[in-house]
Amino acid sequence: MHAMQYEFTLPADYGMDVVRTRVARTGHLLDDWPGLGAKAYLMRERGVHGSPVNQYAPFYLWRTVAGMNSFLWDGAFQRPTDDFGRPAVRQWTGRAYEEGGAGDSPARAAVRRRRPLPEGVPLAEAAAEAVRETALLAAGNGVVLAAAVVDTGRWELAHFSLHADEAPDEVDGDGEVFQVLHVSAPERARLRRGRQW
Repeated sequence: MHAMQYEFTLPADYGMDVVRTRVARTGHLLDDWPGLGAKAYLMRERGVHGSPVNQYAPFYLWRTVAGMNSFLWDGAFQRPTDDFGRPAVRQWTGRAYEEGGAGDSPARAAVRRRRPLPEGVPLAEAAAEAVRETALLAAGNGVVLAAAVVDTGRWELAHFSLHADEAPDEVDGDGEVFQVLHVSAPERARLRRGRQW
C-alpha cells in the first residue's frame, strides 16, 4: 500500500462551493480506477473545525504503484493541475491498514495526524507501534478506516482515518480535520489489512 496527497491552498475569500461542485461533477471518474484502494476527496474550509485555510487536499491509498503512476502520468492528474496549478505530491509507504467498525458507513470527515519518528528509537519498534496505533484508531467510535504511512525522506509518520461523523470525537488538537466530499474506493476491499511488510 502506498499513500499520496497533494494540497491546493486557496485564497481566504475563495468560494469553496466551487470545490464542492467540481467534486460532485468529476468525483465519480475514479470510482473504477485500477489499483486504487481509496481516494478521499477532502476539503478544509477556513474557520470550520479550526482550519486556518481554505484547501482542497485529496488523499489516496493505492493498492498498486502501477495504478498510482497511471493516475499521475497518463492524464487524470492533469485535470486538477490545469485548474489549480501543479502541486507538490507527498507520497508515503504503507505501515498498516485496518477497516473500522463503521466500515460500511459513508465517510463524512477525515483526520490526518503527522509526527516525526524520533531519533534513537529502533525503526522496527516504531513500525510495530504504528501498527498497534492503527488498530486502536480503527476500533474507535464511527471510524470507517484507518491507515499508518511513513515518509522516509522526512522520517515522518502519518495516521489517516475516515469517520462517519462530521466532527470525530478523538481529535485532540494534534490532527487536521477535513470534510469528505466523496470517496472513490474501487479496490478498498483488496487493501491488505494489518502490517504492510
